[in-house]
Amino acid sequence: MVRSYRYVGPADVKAAVRPGGRGQTIRSRADFDRWIAERPAEELAEPFTFVVDTDGVLRLAPRRSEHVACAGGSLVLSAGEISFGRLDGGWVVREVSNHSTGYCPDTTSWPAVAQALGQAGLGHPAGFTQKVVFRRCTTCQEVGIVREDDYVCVFCGSDLPATWNVDPLGPVRGA
Repeated sequence: MVRSYRYVGPADVKAAVRPGGRGQTIRSRADFDRWIAERPAEELAEPFTFVVDTDGVLRLAPRRSEHVACAGGSLVLSAGEISFGRLDGGWVVREVSNHSTGYCPDTTSWPAVAQALGQAGLGHPAGFTQKVVFRRCTTCQEVGIVREDDYVCVFCGSDLPATWNVDPLGPVRGA
């Protein structure tokens, strides 16, 4: 079973998602090559927003795009930021993280990312180059990022759970 993630960020951000709006679908190397060739130099200097949709397909958008807009408001298998670089005349993934404060995916979402990148013909690291650990405090209900393995809520000082718990409705399985 694969875990899907619901959008858990601010409601007004999700409400601004336009029907039919989504990041660029990247199903193959040809899709990626066409998309990257259209990017202006200033976009290439920054990481991009990405999601892996529930069909396992990579979707890309400029960095300042919201993950929920990139996903068209839908569930995702993972989300984060990704940067590309040239190697031996082709494009590869240089860095990739699960940093998405809208979906807060667990670090265990990496296999979905690796599969989508492989399907797109993109060389990539063996895992997230930056792992972001998200937790919801069971005392104050705030969502925060665990830093340096310090599982303490920055908002109220309570201990945070060892396992992912961000979505108050629980993980969605079977996507």
